[in-house]
Amino acid sequence: MNPSAAIDIDAPLEQVWAIMLDTERYAEWNPFVERAETAVPAQVGNPIVLHVVWANGSRTRSPERITALDGPRTDPATGTTTALMSYVYEGLPAKLGLVRGVRHQRLTQQPGGPTSYETVEEFRGPLVKLAGPGRVADGFRRHAEGLKRRAEASSLPEG
Repeated sequence: MNPSAAIDIDAPLEQVWAIMLDTERYAEWNPFVERAETAVPAQVGNPIVLHVVWANGSRTRSPERITALDGPRTDPATGTTTALMSYVYEGLPAKLGLVRGVRHQRLTQQPGGPTSYETVEEFRGPLVKLAGPGRVADGFRRHAEGLKRRAEASSLPEG
């Protein structure tokens, strides 16, 4: 079971990407990851500690390492713009080979269309069920909804 979430955001992909990279401001909009500790600017290979808030209000810290930060790129043939952020779980269960996880967050925007945000955690290992894939999926949904609210509010015309 790989928890996932997807949502369309009425904002330019570059703006959504900038919000995703601004880890110091996650507490302002992200109900799932209230803080993300990493060097600024974020870079591939950097450790990142996610401060997770579960739906029931309990909290945990999740040590990860950034494995991909592919900023916005537009395919000249189709005009489609994409971006990708990925990180791998590095907690004790991963070190013991019990639960491994890689989270991907993808953005896609067709010319003139909304930005599509998709996230998935690719879990492996004998204790994946203990990682709570259902509660992770709920967190991803809350994260996606928060990102949508933040990006759409940021793209409102001034006036």
